[in-house]
Amino acid sequence: CFLPPFLSIAKVATSQQTPTLGRRPSNYKSASNIMRRGTFGRGGRGGGRGDYYKNYGGGRGRGGTGPRPSDSSPSGSASFPQAYDPNVPRPIGDNGGTHKEFIDLLRRLDQKQYPAYRDIESCSKGWINDMEGYKLFIGRAQSDPYAKSTRCRVIVANETAKFPPVSYQNKVRSVALGDYLNRMFFRCCKQMGADVGAGMEGQGGWSGPKGGDIEISKPTQHVIEQSAVRVLQNGDVCAQFTINLPARGRSILGHKAVQIFDQTLPQLIQKALIYEALDSNAVTRHVLNVEDQEWIRANLEIRGLVAFVPDGAILPRKSGADDHPMEDTPATKVVRFHSPDSLRVSFDLPNMGKTLAGIGIRKGITLIVGGGFHGKSTLLSALQVGMYNKIPGDGREFCVCSPNAVKIRAEDGRHVSEVNISPFIKNLPFDKGTECFSTKDSSGSTSQATNIMEALEMGAKTLLIDEDTCASNFMVRDNKMMALVHKDKEPITPFLYKAKTLSKQGISIILVAGSCGDFFDIADTTLLMDCYSCHDVTARAKQIALANAANAGDLAKYKTPFGSVTPRCPVGEAFKPNNKVSVRSKSVIAYGDVELDLSGLEQLVSREQTNSISLALQRLATLAPDSKATIFQILTHLNEILDREGLDALTSGLFDGSLARPRVFEIAAAINRLRVDGSFVQLR
Repeated sequence: CFLPPFLSIAKVATSQQTPTLGRRPSNYKSASNIMRRGTFGRGGRGGGRGDYYKNYGGGRGRGGTGPRPSDSSPSGSASFPQAYDPNVPRPIGDNGGTHKEFIDLLRRLDQKQYPAYRDIESCSKGWINDMEGYKLFIGRAQSDPYAKSTRCRVIVANETAKFPPVSYQNKVRSVALGDYLNRMFFRCCKQMGADVGAGMEGQGGWSGPKGGDIEISKPTQHVIEQSAVRVLQNGDVCAQFTINLPARGRSILGHKAVQIFDQTLPQLIQKALIYEALDSNAVTRHVLNVEDQEWIRANLEIRGLVAFVPDGAILPRKSGADDHPMEDTPATKVVRFHSPDSLRVSFDLPNMGKTLAGIGIRKGITLIVGGGFHGKSTLLSALQVGMYNKIPGDGREFCVCSPNAVKIRAEDGRHVSEVNISPFIKNLPFDKGTECFSTKDSSGSTSQATNIMEALEMGAKTLLIDEDTCASNFMVRDNKMMALVHKDKEPITPFLYKAKTLSKQGISIILVAGSCGDFFDIADTTLLMDCYSCHDVTARAKQIALANAANAGDLAKYKTPFGSVTPRCPVGEAFKPNNKVSVRSKSVIAYGDVELDLSGLEQLVSREQTNSISLALQRLATLAPDSKATIFQILTHLNEILDREGLDALTSGLFDGSLARPRVFEIAAAINRLRVDGSFVQLR
């Protein structure tokens, strides 16, 4: 096996000695005693407040800029070692007991210094609430009120949750049910005001109350495997969220914490995670709707299709920043999708008991043409996220696409490492080769050629292309330009002349083309979007192609072989980030000393997916220690591990509810774009 088995879920060792609940170990030095002695006082020899925060903040300092200790460290008591080393990760506490003991402990912590919150940490034993039927686990307590909130996990027993086994009997249904519960938890947090902490509106200042807010990952319009709420095989419900432990200045607000853990959290659990409190019809509809979407996607290959869009679908979105469906207004009426009769297919849904009709986009080369602002890119945008299931009411539910479809575009300036782009580009000036092409600043054409070759390397079977985001000289060259610039002086073989060869090798292409009719010569199907209405104009496009044939000699090139895709092996050592990793947004990861730009990955739909990608990147040093496994082999095996163990296999921390599962194509794309030298070697 080319992949070490380190990715299994971290097993947190438990301490053999458990400190008495709420009682400080003998070697614990209170913050007040330290400040009195001047060790960390403003005028003391040990420095100012920075040393204080480092000693009581897990070594990160007041601003939290140091390396964050791993939540997978062995568990231990809530004490400080005699000789404290801020560079050594502090063990997580593993207290535990009954809910009453937990609440009593919080009351005793009232007005104590903030680091005393470590006494409530419980990585494996848990705080058991028998009355409400759940167990609470608390990860490493945050170092101060301004640090990242404390991660928590709740396990609601099957006997309490009481979800019907049929609602989670397979992977698809389990993911759908977990997604529904995540939405309910998030909604209840909003309705109850539990997501608003003290001081969040800028009141109170340093000495005022702060914290107390409960947060869980915000759901999107897509139903994706995520770590916020899951339904386990035995029917237990696992919810992972964060709580900003309340304080006033640096003092614990124990009574506020009691209110959160004794009232707010139990109410949230009762409203969001218990079957009897939910709308059973809505739960069933959500789960079965998602499973029917997955069923259609699984049947595309059998029907010779790469995509399906149902009649009545609402494809336009509210805005570029709002993924909700567009709604009718007095000034604008939403045009629902309607399939041309010649391309209509139907599916008998196994769960919903109805027949769904719509357009079936066949394998091969499909053009989407039409005037500007008539819906060409809107249709393609719906297809490019068609590998994800949608929530009922999204408007794009049952708009499905092949799971191995990849959106291709140009990305000026992107990093390229050891990619064979010779099928498209050869004979660069100054004898620069393209069989093993690397650059830190690619052009539009070289970046688009690279994106295609990398997608094929990872096993893509459908390419989605919009000419609006392409390099024009990469896509096509007309007869006049070929007459002026001789082919011996042009290193680029346009995509037009390679597309048919790709199609014959089993690679389908869906291309939005609004400016160049030369693609009519190679298209198998041509769709015309007219005021968001879809029409089959294949016959007319072929007539035009015959009457206005492009340069016959150059078009004959598509009969020649495409070329080869050269496998590459990641160099694990190049991907070590030196503990400096942070996800700044859905499209930006600060990784080591570089910034990883993922804005070109249009099929990423949530920041939680980016969080997972950042964790996968950090594993490459161990995944590829000898540079002998290809990126396809490594990520295929990683995918198998995620299938078997879930997203917990990625995280080195406890109770991380901020993850969603990305496809291997997006993980590979992130690896390919990381600006580090010597990141790949070609497999010879």
